[in-house]
Amino acid sequence: MKKYDEIINEFSWDQVLKTYDWNAKEKFNIAHESCDKWANDENRIAIYWEDESGRTDNWTYKRLKVESNRMANGLRSLGVKKGDRVSGFLGKDMELILTVLATWKIGAIYVPMFTAFGPEAISYRLKDATCKVLVTNKEQAEKIAPEDKENCQIILTDSLTKDRSSFWAFIQQFSSEHKTEETSVMDPCVIQYTSGSTGLPKGAVWGHKILLATYPYLRYAMGVEKDDVLLGGADMGWAYGLMNCTLCPLSEGIPIVVYKGPFNVEKYYYLLEKYKVTNFAYAPTAYRMMMAAGADLVKKHKFHIRKFSSAGEPLNAEVVRFFKENFGREIYDHYGATETGMIVNNYNMCDMTIKPGSMGLPSPGFNISLVDDKGNHANDGDVGQIVVDINGFAYFFLGYLQDEEKTVEKIKEQWFYTGDLASIDEDGYYWFQGRADDIISSAGYRIGPFEVESCLIEHSAVAEAAVIGKPDENKGEIVKAYVVLHPSYEPTDSLGEELSLFVKTKLSKHQYPREIEFVHELPKTPSGKIQRFILKKERLEANNATNSR
Repeated sequence: MKKYDEIINEFSWDQVLKTYDWNAKEKFNIAHESCDKWANDENRIAIYWEDESGRTDNWTYKRLKVESNRMANGLRSLGVKKGDRVSGFLGKDMELILTVLATWKIGAIYVPMFTAFGPEAISYRLKDATCKVLVTNKEQAEKIAPEDKENCQIILTDSLTKDRSSFWAFIQQFSSEHKTEETSVMDPCVIQYTSGSTGLPKGAVWGHKILLATYPYLRYAMGVEKDDVLLGGADMGWAYGLMNCTLCPLSEGIPIVVYKGPFNVEKYYYLLEKYKVTNFAYAPTAYRMMMAAGADLVKKHKFHIRKFSSAGEPLNAEVVRFFKENFGREIYDHYGATETGMIVNNYNMCDMTIKPGSMGLPSPGFNISLVDDKGNHANDGDVGQIVVDINGFAYFFLGYLQDEEKTVEKIKEQWFYTGDLASIDEDGYYWFQGRADDIISSAGYRIGPFEVESCLIEHSAVAEAAVIGKPDENKGEIVKAYVVLHPSYEPTDSLGEELSLFVKTKLSKHQYPREIEFVHELPKTPSGKIQRFILKKERLEANNATNSR
């Protein structure tokens, strides 16, 4: 296994381009590379599909190609052409994956939806992206406003079409032959709406180059190899689930496990064992639940896992240690953004020291840096905002849909500003410090909330924690923590004092929470990220109510 410096020095985008079927300098389409490229081997498995009721279905790359071709021809019959928008609003159904591939084969643009969205979120995306077709089911269609149904053609996967045929009967009418559109690497392929903390979601437009840009992450961070079976738990309504758990691994010609059902520790242990999964990726929330289920449950199963990956929010050190002790393998924490891809990682395919809690090291093929409030490059040890060089080959972001102003706001000179803060230690490892608007200024110190949260969660009483700054006359702000306790603990003043002292002892005298509030749950995005801005808003509203009395 190579060392990190060797991988960085040997990495070449020219060599990466040679691994793909089409010459990316002339044409490039994700559907071809993730499906059709592998379909000549009629027995090569692409997807092991299973749902929570136990129904299963195995899909070869050949079958995937044939049915996505039929779907592409079906979409064309509805008037979809290159540049049009098609949305999928389903769970982890095979109809959804076929829709994505078919959309790209036409040269159209895919708009992901998450099944937890309500009517307003759906309507906003359909209108903003001017979707021509929406593929969904009866349950989700009930959320769609009548005017949106008039402006967008709806295909229901569990109901009859206008010609009184089922979804599968509908696509079987069409030929299994279809010529994939020869798009370029910078032709748009996806409009991924970001789950921002303020304002309406922004439609981030990706070029087909995102598949190329993901290669270093897939190859070195996730460590995907030709003999892997990969299970990624993230929902395909979000960037990580759509690309890193589904389409990108398929581009390597390996089988993936697609499970349609809620996360349950015992069910996932069953899946990992049944399909002999070697490569597993999920969000920190799932890993924390696996840790909470205990070591005894781990011992009941025979696993084949060689690599663990985590993304979405920073992973707490205690969870990393649990997996090392009970699975013999650390979880490799990864960082990325919707507009940049995965850019700072711990690498499963690298002989590197894992520092629990660290984001890791910059990705091969990317030029990233940290800048301070004035736009100067931050000194080692100082907190700065993560920025990415837009002149690098891996840059695939085409801007925010119909919002040049917001696009320009995020780009200064040659750098894209992610809005995320980090520091770099003496070994070059990055340490997440929070969002740019989450940083706490207390008595002249800049305090990142995540480090305090990670420390709190190491206490046996704490299940989850979120930290924000609370205004203070003397210090500017003090650290306030919202804590969810494990069921066996009761919220008391003495426990609050104990937790404050715990952080003060383990971190420092300026970082410990001077106020702790026990709560039943923390506000989160649908993808599981803690929404500190909601806690700030609630705190502000409470202060205003108090002052108005």
